[in-house]
This record gives sequence, structure tokens and C-alpha cells, in this order.
Amino acid sequence: MSRIPKAPLKVVETNNVEIGRRNILHHPPEPPPEFLMEAADNGIYVGRTDILHTPFFWTPKYVTNPHIAIVGISGSGKSYFIKTFLIRASFVWNSNAIILDWAGEYKDWVLETGGKVVALGKGNYLNLLDLGGMRPYDRIEQVMATLGLLTDVGRYPEQKRLTEEAIEEAYVRARFKLDSNETRDELGNPLQPPTLKDVVKILEEKKQLGTYEYPSELNNAIYRLKKLTREGEDYFAQQSTISLDDIVTSGLVDIDLTGLPDEQTRALGALTLIQFIKEKMRQEGAQEQGAIRLITVLDEAWKIAGEENSDVVMIVREGRKYNFSLIVASQNPTDISQAIFSNVGTTFILKTKFENYLDYLQGSLRFSNYLRKKIMGFGVGQAAINMAFHVPLQFSQTFVIKHIEGEEPIKDYFISFEGIEGVPMAFSISIKKNEFRARLRRFGLSDEHVEAITNAFEKAYRRMNVVDLVLQLERYGVDRRQIVDFLKEMGVNDATVIDIFTKADFKREGKKGKPTRLLLKKKGK
Repeated sequence: MSRIPKAPLKVVETNNVEIGRRNILHHPPEPPPEFLMEAADNGIYVGRTDILHTPFFWTPKYVTNPHIAIVGISGSGKSYFIKTFLIRASFVWNSNAIILDWAGEYKDWVLETGGKVVALGKGNYLNLLDLGGMRPYDRIEQVMATLGLLTDVGRYPEQKRLTEEAIEEAYVRARFKLDSNETRDELGNPLQPPTLKDVVKILEEKKQLGTYEYPSELNNAIYRLKKLTREGEDYFAQQSTISLDDIVTSGLVDIDLTGLPDEQTRALGALTLIQFIKEKMRQEGAQEQGAIRLITVLDEAWKIAGEENSDVVMIVREGRKYNFSLIVASQNPTDISQAIFSNVGTTFILKTKFENYLDYLQGSLRFSNYLRKKIMGFGVGQAAINMAFHVPLQFSQTFVIKHIEGEEPIKDYFISFEGIEGVPMAFSISIKKNEFRARLRRFGLSDEHVEAITNAFEKAYRRMNVVDLVLQLERYGVDRRQIVDFLKEMGVNDATVIDIFTKADFKREGKKGKPTRLLLKKKGK
């Protein structure tokens, strides 16, 4: 029996694109290289895939819409990725970007990159009754929907009707036609939109007549609007100081919402701006294939991203209709409506440590248990990417990026635990500088105090002992419960938290020596 001669083995070099074409792996859980790299000259570079190390360039060309969801715990690299994405989009597509900044996390970076910061509540106002190119009838519908989303007015039909009729009357008195988007009078002079103060005045006139049959309903309608028109709190009841035409064409703009007093007013400002942006983009028409002219970022905007009837959900559901890209980001995916995950073109999943978060994401995006296990083991900067394609394709819709490759090194601060009982001397926890500064602002610290703590880290080569950090935070008025929550989010266990605060108390009181368990009991710790 003859034998087939064997060819000698040869070792040759080849690239990952060629390996991908040979398909030596059976259905690898990532798209083929030609798809990942197709937009290399007109896409946003993100990083290399986990299996074949293929460069991935994001483009809206193949996905159902240009909208993006990003989730990841604090310190996972979420805000770093957003900044990288905006920088590259400005170079590749000459995109403008608006960040609706809940915690003031981005304003320092925006200023450093030559962008513009607009601080609502700190000398800047946004008239809730501005039209933004809409007909008064359409704007009234939006305003009432917004008030229904953020207040309890929807539970009181008569108060809702009174408010809606008073807004209509305010536009009529300002000489607008309710069914027209004309903004000039018969002589060509510009018309000035009314404000909520005009609406309150109309309701009070109705009250003074004394003929309305439900005076308590009228009083409550007035009271609800007066909360938005009081002096010093009339952020949405004065003529606008913000020009929408300017902010959508000014490159990078941070709308700093930290000057507004609470979550409700921040949500009102953000939702109003989104409504104006949506209308502005709709009027300007279709965009160039594969390019994005405007990117709007909503980070931790749970109040308006979690409601099914929010304009945010509507924009994502209606896909490309409004000619801009919306990025919705959160540490907690359950704060984002499931309709957003089901309808965005792309979802980036960074480090996520809670099982219920992963249940929510897996139920929304239908990725495999293999990918779930990978996500559980992610380090900083790793990401799973889910893409909703235009047409069914014969490869995985969810794949892993080994590391998001950003524009600059991520700057960490290190909190050391030297001297803490039961913790190795060299142990420390790292947190991104910008995320740490955002956390300080969420604690309610002033810019001056944020700078003081930041400078203390910088002078000590970006390192501070946890006891000293606790003392600084308490000195500036941060509640101990907030500090405990912060430490626990960073993975510190209860016993270590107790020892940290015990040592902080001893140091504050000028005492020395090692506290005993008896002292801990006396303190009730």
C-alpha cells in the first residue's frame, strides 16, 4: 500500500485579518475582521477584540440607530470612554457635543480641552416656554408632559386643565398664533415668548374674579407653578440666557446642572434642553451617511432615562429621525429604561459587579452565559459591546474589547489603608481623578473644598491615607453615612470601616495608641 508523502511543516507569519478569514475557530463570539475594521477611515477607534485582537472602529452605518447606552460601576472607565469618544468624534466627523452634566463631573475636563461651560442656576436661565422652532400647541404638549413626568399634576385633571389653558392664554397675550411656528408679528418684529410668571399671573387673575367653581383646585395649580417662579429659584421662569443655536454649533459644551437645587430641577433643565435639541435637529434634516453632527451625553440621568414616557426613550425608539446621537450612561443599568437597551444601536458594558444588574442586562440584550462570565471578571477599561444591526448577520451581536484605548492615560488617586487593622500595609484602593472629584461634588462640597482635597492628593503624589481622607471629608461637612456608603462601594468591609472611623476619632481627639475592642463597644460601634 502506497503512502501519501507528507509535506514538511512550515512556520510563517500572518496577521489577524488573515487568521479571521481562515476561521480556525468555530463561530468565534465576535464579528469578522472586515466588519470590525471596515470604518477605519471614517469611524471611532475603540480598541482591540479579546479573541483575535482585531482593531474595532465604531460607526453608525450598520446599526439600527446612532444612539448609545454605556453602563459600568464607578472606576470602570465609563467617563474616560465617553471623553475619548467625544474627542475622536470631533476629529473624525467634526462633531459638536453637549454634555448634560448632573454632578459637574465633566466641566474641568471640558475647560481643559478648550470647550465651553454653561452653568444653569449660576447666572444662566432657561425659559420653559421657549419654542425652539415649535408651534405653541406642540410646545404646550411637551411642557405638560414634562410637568406630568416630574410632578404629580397628572393625578389632578382639573389642575392640569387650568395650567394648560393658562399657558395657552400666555402665548396668545404675547401675540403668538397657537397653530403656527411664526415668531414675528405682522410688521416683522420678533415676538418674545411668555414665561411661567405670566402663566401664574393669569391664574391669579382668575382667582381674583372669584367666579371659579373649584377654588381649591385653582389655588393648588397656582402653588405648584409658584415653586418654579420664586425669586432666586426662577431658573426656568425668566427669559433664556442660553442660545440653542450657539450650543449646538460650539464644539464641546458642558451644561453644568450642579447650580440647580435638587434632582427635580436638574431633570427639568435636562429634559427641556433635550426637547429643544430634538426639534432643532429634526428641522435641520438628514445627516451625511456615517457621520454624526451632534452628540448629546446624559450621564446618571436616571430621573428622565428610566421613565417609559420620557422624551429620552422616545428619541431612542424613533432611531435616526432626529439627526443626532444620544449617549445615555449610568453606574446602575436598572436606572435606565429597558426600552432604551432594547432600542439603542450600541450598548457598551464595562465592569459590572452586581448579579441583579447582569440579570437586567442579559434579559434586555440576550447575550450568552459565556459573555456574562467574562463581564463578571472585567478589569478597568474592558468592555462588552452589543450592536443591533440593520439586517440579520451570521455572527455574534455581542463581543468583548480587551481594553478601551483612550486618548490619554487614566489618572488614578490612591487611598491607602496603612495602619488599619487586618489590612496589609501595602494595600490601597484606586479611583479615577475625575470620578473622585464628581463624588466629592455629590457629597455637596463646594468647588473650593473639592480643589483643597484634590490638591492634597496631588501634593502627596496622588496618595492619601483613608483616615486622613475621612477627617478631611468630615471637616468639610460630609455626613458619616455618606462616607460609609462610599467606602462600601469601594469594597471595604464592615469591620474595616469600624476600624477606620475609630482611628479617625482618636486622631481628631489627639489620642495615641491602638484602640481596643472594649473601646469600640463603649463607642457603640
